[in-house]
Amino acid sequence: MHSLLKTAKGYKIVNEWLSSKGRSPFLFQQQTWQHIINGESGLVNAPTGCGKTFSVFLGVVIDFINHHPDDYTTKKNCGLQLLWITPLRALAKDIGRAMEEVVQELGISWKIGIRNGDTETAERARQKRQMPEVLIITPESLHLLLAQKGYASIFSSLKIIAVDEWHELLGSKRGVQVELALSRIIVLKENNQYSIINNQCSIWGISATIGNLEEAKSVLLSPLSVRRGVRGEALAGVIVKAHIQKKINVASIYPDEIEKYPWAGHLGIKLAHKIIPIIEQSKTTLIFINTRGMSETWYQTLLNICPDLAGSIALHHGSVDRELRTWVEENLHTGKLKAVVCTSSLDLGVDFRPVETVIQVGSPKGVARFLQRAGRSGHSPDAVSKIYFLPTHSLELVEAAALKSAMAQNIIESRMPMLLCYDVLIQYLNTLAISDGFEPDKIFNEIKSTHCYKEMTRDEWEQILHFIKEGGVALQQYDDYKKVEAEDGVYKIKSRKVAMRHRLHIGTIVSDAMLKVKFITGGYIGVIEEYFISRLEPGDTFTLAGRNLEFVMIKDMTALVRKSSSKKSIVPSWTGGRMPLSANLGKVLRETLDESGPDSYRVNSRESFPDNYRDDSQESRDIAIELKVLKPLFELQQQLSHVPKENELLIEQIETRDGFHLFVYPFEGRLVHEAMAAILAYRISRITPITFSFAMNDYGFELLSDQPIPVDDSNVYELFSPENLLNDIQRSVNSTEMAKRKFRDVAVIGGLIFQGMPGEKKKARHLQASASLLFKVFSEYEPSNLLLRQSYTEVMEQQMEETRLRDMLHRIQQSKIVITFPQQLTPFCFPVKVDSMREDLSSEKLEDRVRKMQQQLKEVK
Repeated sequence: MHSLLKTAKGYKIVNEWLSSKGRSPFLFQQQTWQHIINGESGLVNAPTGCGKTFSVFLGVVIDFINHHPDDYTTKKNCGLQLLWITPLRALAKDIGRAMEEVVQELGISWKIGIRNGDTETAERARQKRQMPEVLIITPESLHLLLAQKGYASIFSSLKIIAVDEWHELLGSKRGVQVELALSRIIVLKENNQYSIINNQCSIWGISATIGNLEEAKSVLLSPLSVRRGVRGEALAGVIVKAHIQKKINVASIYPDEIEKYPWAGHLGIKLAHKIIPIIEQSKTTLIFINTRGMSETWYQTLLNICPDLAGSIALHHGSVDRELRTWVEENLHTGKLKAVVCTSSLDLGVDFRPVETVIQVGSPKGVARFLQRAGRSGHSPDAVSKIYFLPTHSLELVEAAALKSAMAQNIIESRMPMLLCYDVLIQYLNTLAISDGFEPDKIFNEIKSTHCYKEMTRDEWEQILHFIKEGGVALQQYDDYKKVEAEDGVYKIKSRKVAMRHRLHIGTIVSDAMLKVKFITGGYIGVIEEYFISRLEPGDTFTLAGRNLEFVMIKDMTALVRKSSSKKSIVPSWTGGRMPLSANLGKVLRETLDESGPDSYRVNSRESFPDNYRDDSQESRDIAIELKVLKPLFELQQQLSHVPKENELLIEQIETRDGFHLFVYPFEGRLVHEAMAAILAYRISRITPITFSFAMNDYGFELLSDQPIPVDDSNVYELFSPENLLNDIQRSVNSTEMAKRKFRDVAVIGGLIFQGMPGEKKKARHLQASASLLFKVFSEYEPSNLLLRQSYTEVMEQQMEETRLRDMLHRIQQSKIVITFPQQLTPFCFPVKVDSMREDLSSEKLEDRVRKMQQQLKEVK
């Protein structure tokens, strides 16, 4: 380690403090401290539970002590030193608790403040009078700070900006919010009129492992790099990696009998009894469920199977009331809870040390997410992270094998940064306009320094300015859209009404209207989406936060309920619940199927592991054990049809009483399959007049028609050609309707639609009606409108995954296409077929129907 660090007083004091607690710093932490002392910026990359937070925070503490060696314990009210940006409100309390322990034990008179949507008004007022030395803040609350008059003075003493969980923010509009805020603060520091001291400000990102770390660093540091580049200074930034082998023990939970005709969703609950011993043998267990609705079902099921868990098992997801979530988190810290059923709401966090075991129910759909969740157990560098994989249908065991293989090969997903989010930019400019205003030319250069807007043209900038000032071409006759006025070259919002409305809706998270759920006698339970409640009749019973509730009425945007003793209840479904298979996991899944051929049921010894992770389980040395368990299923698939190799695309043509089925298995995730099904249907319809219905899952898709489907060796490569893809997408998919729905989100973020005052929010259908009207106006009178263009772009990139779709078609052109004609449904097509029946049948009727279909298929010789 550099001698400058070890001779510094701050390092000695911090090192002595760590030694007194029986700890010593890791090399990556010491390296980060040195870079911070040197005034450098960068990105820290380490596995979950290895001290990423302290690598930056203790560096700031050391630097402060170095600058105040004689009075660091008595120096008070130093102004904001560290701005800590975190994506989750729940994280703030954890981080604050850890930081307060440090400053108290070191005798430093720092205050640790938290600012987010949960911060009380009195605390905000205290912060306004005297900023704490450390402020932990969400991206939305940071933009609210920028909306205050005289906000520049807040950052006058700022030394370091830390962006926690950068891998979570990157690739989202919240990440774009962070980019814009950084671009503003960097310039404020350069032009600081409130201080005569050194105004350099460092930026540090903290990230778990992702596939594009170098790009993640470049995006984060872009505003700093551009500004220093203007001054002729170089800034590449550093990546500090923790070369710590984090041991991960991965074990699959197997059903007693493998279903040869699997279907999604039902198997997991049937295996619930198998995790009771795991819970009982562990101090604390986190059970990750992919959707909020299923987490409610699992919580009830575990209590029914093991009533002794009552009082020691809890439920945690984003729709549970905040106070209850906080209670769960506090009791996780203290080790009072035996198990918590949760969703991604507990993916991130500083430290739940009592957690020994994690159970992943169903495929996590991505390698990075699986590693993140595994790291929630054994949340310290020397502890083993233990994670169990419980499949929700038999074929998911192939994904378990693929996850192990991906971990062994260090194949982890990238998070691609967003580009040209005009809605976020319009919101940001309005934020600046309600505080001190902005000068267009100066702010243009700042915005261009961010990665998101570096390709924005001057013409697009002028369109944005015209839009916020005059309403653009289409809305210039309406005063409501003339929000910004120019005064001596400074753009400002002078209307108090417009300013108030804007402050209420700063943010980029747009969801369907949520209703609070409250007992008639008082006491909040959580929130639920309006569309779900609107389908209920008074007296209906539904489940929320692990309780059966009887719906009474809706009053003032609140669903009033009473406790219900009913055994049967409706489990809510929330939009956006089903995640698609990631491209990386899809690739490894295809490779893994290569190992499932008749001669491939072997023990596969792979001993290479990523820098940061090591699968320490016995199964890691027997990576194909899941495939061995699935041998009967693969043998039947091979007997009836074919098991595709990595360089093959399997197509099955099957005739049943329902009609003529075409099943295709690209293994690219449901979004790509949904788009490809529509494109293939359109291309086939050009050969002969024909209509189809679609179904899809993460492994493949189905086209069903009442007449034979003309796909054979003579035309199949042409049908899967990447040529004219964009035109065929536009003709095959109702892209206008999809863009219209996407435009609602864009319009809300961009401030075109006011969602209503708190407690009086507009209904989702009213928002959609307003958005549809604006969409139609822009389409007819201003087709070049940037927000309109953005809506179509987001549909292509996010809902259609156009780039991945194109890559898939190029891959298929280089592959062997195998067309088979099975005489009955196969193990591969069965789950797709069942998915096509879900909308028409209740869950109980569906299970009965599936059982009959399975029995009939077994009887077929």
